[in-house]
Amino acid sequence: MSTSRAFTALLLAAGLSSAGCARSYAGQSAISFQDLDYTSESTKQPWPVKRLPLKEIALQYNTATVPEVAYVDLPGATPEAKTVVFIHGLGSYLKFWRSQLDVFHQQGYRVIAVDLPGYGKSDKPGTFPYTMEAMADVVRELVNALGLDKPILAGHSMGGQTSLSYAIRYPDALSGLVLVSPAGFEKFSWKEKAWFERVMSTEFIKTAPESAIWGSVRQGNFMTWRPELEWLIEERVRLARSPEFDSYAYANVRTVRGLAHNDFVRDNLHHVTVPTLIVYGTDDRLIPNPFLHGGEARDIMEYGASRIPGAKLVPLKGCGHTVQLDCPARFNEAVLPFVSAVAQGQIAVPEGTPPKEEAPTPVAPSTPASGPTTPESVPPATPGQEGAPAPADAPRP
Repeated sequence: MSTSRAFTALLLAAGLSSAGCARSYAGQSAISFQDLDYTSESTKQPWPVKRLPLKEIALQYNTATVPEVAYVDLPGATPEAKTVVFIHGLGSYLKFWRSQLDVFHQQGYRVIAVDLPGYGKSDKPGTFPYTMEAMADVVRELVNALGLDKPILAGHSMGGQTSLSYAIRYPDALSGLVLVSPAGFEKFSWKEKAWFERVMSTEFIKTAPESAIWGSVRQGNFMTWRPELEWLIEERVRLARSPEFDSYAYANVRTVRGLAHNDFVRDNLHHVTVPTLIVYGTDDRLIPNPFLHGGEARDIMEYGASRIPGAKLVPLKGCGHTVQLDCPARFNEAVLPFVSAVAQGQIAVPEGTPPKEEAPTPVAPSTPASGPTTPESVPPATPGQEGAPAPADAPRP
């Protein structure tokens, strides 16, 4: 059996073993990414979604068009309120912070949540490189365009690696980091990186059966499944019939490649000079990668924390990879005091931190030349949304 077929079989087994008598959404009509329900949990009102043309990104990365990103902006209680920018993980979108946005906003913070290029309601350009450094540059342009003064970045999984790249390269442009089950700490050999490029494909994402989606979402991301989380399944199944889904699948493939090439972040963690909180679930089934080398999430997170000066590590017992949705109350209880302390300037960078120097320059992995690209021109990928084996972060099928 080929590697890709074996990979698919394992995901199907996970889906069939965990989905049980789950509800099927296969017979429901297709929805577009613009139809995604971005609604407040507390007020039941739609969040106001805005769009920003990324003119600097278009010039920097020579994209065929000027891509736009969608974002939610909830104003602070005062003009001086600290801003928290929420950055989602691979294959997901800003709604994955549904249990946080209103809670943090109610505490008086200005809350920004962004759909990165390729995901959610943002554009999905084929000529965007989808590296973590390019993603960080997108966040940087958004921060500058909105005139945000040293925000706190909160990033989940891929969003954590994006936030780390931002902190390493723009150390004076943020005041704190909240890393949630972050990618970027785990080591991958050149053989493992080659495996990702060989196995992952847009076709695999597009043809994943509903049973595999159920399994990878529930089993890969959660330890405590609740009926109110079924929107994760419904939206994923119905989006797969959207004309825009090909572009989304392609973005996932390219992003997986960017995640696998994580050496820049991993090798420069000591350059993070802001207060950092790392929150993870002790029962994370995605980090470390279970298909390649396995191990314990604790070891990976302790490695990262040991190399970021003064980083605080908070394990949440019995929680999975998507810890902010799996254990939302405990997650918020862990993060809010840290955000408050950063906002009030109560956390100092410890003595002995390496002195600031010119930010290191990342070396980009080889990517197709600028210009129109197609899904068929890239190496194979994985399912689509957080929850299947991939480099310390994963799309679901």
